[in-house]
Amino acid sequence: MARRLAVIASMLCATIWCAWAADVVVTGTVVDASGAAIAGAGVELQSPNRTVLRTTESDLAGSFTISGLPAGNYRLVVSHTDFETKEIPVTIGAEAPAPFRISLALGLVSTTVNVQGREDDLVGIAQSATQGTVGQTELVDRPILRSGEVLETVPGVIITQHAGGGKANQYFLRGFNLDHGTDFAVFLDDMPLNLPSHAHGEGYADMNIVIPELVQRVNYEKGPYYADVGNYGSAGSAHLEFYKTLPENFFQVEGGMYGYERAAFGASQKLGSGNLLFGGEFYHDDGPWKHPDNFYKYNGLLTYSQGDQTSGFSITAHAYRGTWSSSDQIPVTATPLVGFFGALNPSDGGNSDRYSLQGEWHRQNDHSRTQVTAYGFYYYLNLFSDFTYYLDDPVKGDQFEQQDSRFVSGIDARHTLFNNWFGRRVENTFGLQLRNDWVHNGLYRTENRQRTDKNDINACNDEPVDACNTDPNLTAILPADTDVNRFTDTMLGFSVENKIQWAEKFRTVLAFRGDEAFYNLTNLTPSYTASELPGAPVVNLAAANSGAVSQFMPEPKSSLIFGPWSKTEFYIQGGFSFHSNDARGATQRVEPISPDNPFPTATSRIPALIQTKGAEAGVRTTALPHLQSTFSLWYLYSRSELLQDGDTGGTAASLSPSNRYGVEWANYYTPWEHWAFDFDMAGSRALFTSIDPDDAAPGSPGARWVPEAVGLVVSSGITMHDYKRFSASLRLRHFGPRNLTSDAIYRSNSTALLNAEVRYRITRKWSFFVEALNLLNRRDHDIDYAYESRITPTADPAFTDVYHPVEPVQVRFGLRRYF
Repeated sequence: MARRLAVIASMLCATIWCAWAADVVVTGTVVDASGAAIAGAGVELQSPNRTVLRTTESDLAGSFTISGLPAGNYRLVVSHTDFETKEIPVTIGAEAPAPFRISLALGLVSTTVNVQGREDDLVGIAQSATQGTVGQTELVDRPILRSGEVLETVPGVIITQHAGGGKANQYFLRGFNLDHGTDFAVFLDDMPLNLPSHAHGEGYADMNIVIPELVQRVNYEKGPYYADVGNYGSAGSAHLEFYKTLPENFFQVEGGMYGYERAAFGASQKLGSGNLLFGGEFYHDDGPWKHPDNFYKYNGLLTYSQGDQTSGFSITAHAYRGTWSSSDQIPVTATPLVGFFGALNPSDGGNSDRYSLQGEWHRQNDHSRTQVTAYGFYYYLNLFSDFTYYLDDPVKGDQFEQQDSRFVSGIDARHTLFNNWFGRRVENTFGLQLRNDWVHNGLYRTENRQRTDKNDINACNDEPVDACNTDPNLTAILPADTDVNRFTDTMLGFSVENKIQWAEKFRTVLAFRGDEAFYNLTNLTPSYTASELPGAPVVNLAAANSGAVSQFMPEPKSSLIFGPWSKTEFYIQGGFSFHSNDARGATQRVEPISPDNPFPTATSRIPALIQTKGAEAGVRTTALPHLQSTFSLWYLYSRSELLQDGDTGGTAASLSPSNRYGVEWANYYTPWEHWAFDFDMAGSRALFTSIDPDDAAPGSPGARWVPEAVGLVVSSGITMHDYKRFSASLRLRHFGPRNLTSDAIYRSNSTALLNAEVRYRITRKWSFFVEALNLLNRRDHDIDYAYESRITPTADPAFTDVYHPVEPVQVRFGLRRYF
């Protein structure tokens, strides 16, 4: 009897134990290297012999739950198509295991990462030492003067301005004065921002369309090594990704010195099975100028999206409108006349519009990934500038108008296949890009924004100015309609990229890209007589400068990645790229009548595409705790330079190729939870391959220096984020002296600015912030050139330094409401 009771008791205990054990629950969270949740990760519970017992997926928060488990030993297998699979041994006994936090590293040949800021470890992920990502966490704590300075989060990039706030910024990177975007490609959710064959400058990229608070991250890369970037990507590229859903809805108002006013808002909410995001911005600023900029801009953004990283789509609309007056650059000799913040022609300025619609669709499974982006936009610019003042026409002045109106459409499609070749993981990506610009632009002579013919006194064979003004037979006519064109600018590109993990410590990225440019141009410039001299020739640019051209550019690229060893990775890269030239220059046979060519002058067509090539060696390390550091040595060759032309405000191609060499060192240090320190330094040298007499100082035979190429750039900051409701940032921005002429006779001074910002979260729904810009109130220059001008009708022409000053110390403040 006792034995039977013992057996019954043991069976009862076993039953109770099994019932209790069946209630054991395994829980956990799946995250990436940055700590961001990974949704849709597959979670399997396997037996020791790998029989699958339970399956589930992580939710939007990265969480998963598996229940009903008896005691025993198991394997927990977590996987995602973008990440490495991780296996974890699990033992279930008398107590349920603690919740798991499972961090997945990216796939060894994957470049997709959910990044929150520069603190993310890209060892084992990045393709080079100069590839990276900046997230909103850093953007929100950075004091900025203008929206384009979002791009200064890219180490080595400097953003300046030489005219009114509505004009595109001036960009500097890797020894280039990139003018308004040449050789630096910018994308808004894969829609290109740069404009080819633009009325003012090749690759014109106006960042005024960007609302900084709605930018989720900035992905960047430098050098001509990346298959997905074609035109303008030689020095580097930046890819701005905008929020599809906001962490918090907000509305904020700002005010400050010099007529600064701004209001911005952003909100997202569920709509049907997707999400709707909408935001807007109103902006006004006069600046410190003697003649206020009176810059107004209006921005709007609307996005509808569905799905997740695996499968989904989005539709986005942008709208921008800006109007402004402009205090353009002035010669140093004019400072006593008009003041440091003065202008020689207060009627300069302009207005601009851009309205775009784009759609994106993506799908991914275990075997492939496909992404297609299609876009279309309308753009308009009317710009009035005056860079030489009274040099050519002392009566009416030298102001000119540049007008650009265009419709643009394009598509960017990429398909990636995930394979396994002889036990090695492989990705093969095929890309296709097609873009077409229907353009109508023109260059016109103006006086106080009114088109008018002018008289060029410099065609008088050194006759005195008074004699030229009193005797029109001694002048050449500069017609109001200088160069008017209607054309299509079409770019077709394809790419093939192969990524292979050859061994645990060695992987390669090999790619080939090809781009074909098609230009079809009709010149609309009216015929006119070159001068009032008897028998002067009739100029017919319409017949001479219309035509069609095409050119193909092959671009092989390669990257070798070694490591990591001790959290350190090494890179060697090489590749070819290009920038396009203006369609007008690629089709013209006769120079438009201008101060440089006051009478009909035959010319040769310039190439449609200009080849560049480069190489780079770099290292990335996280060997020291909390410190991410990259170092690179690079070289870049350009077959032709695009240089700023003081007479027209446009660009001109140099005859000589150029070589650039440089070093970059970037550091991001997070020693404590709320603190971050960054220090980035870049040095470069830019030289023509032969002596350049055209860009030398008067009387000099010239030398090989590329004018306006930036040498030393330093960017450094200290940031405290969300510590006892406070956030603060102090940032230094320095770029060193530049040679303004090829012989280095004229040089700029260095520019250094110290900016600060403090934010305080008053309550959960309210925050307040203060920005102080140019704290040291330095009277530095944003931009410098050296060329000939005449500052008054009676003054002598003078070749001298021409500058645009930085804005003085100023304070801005804002109040934000979260909802």
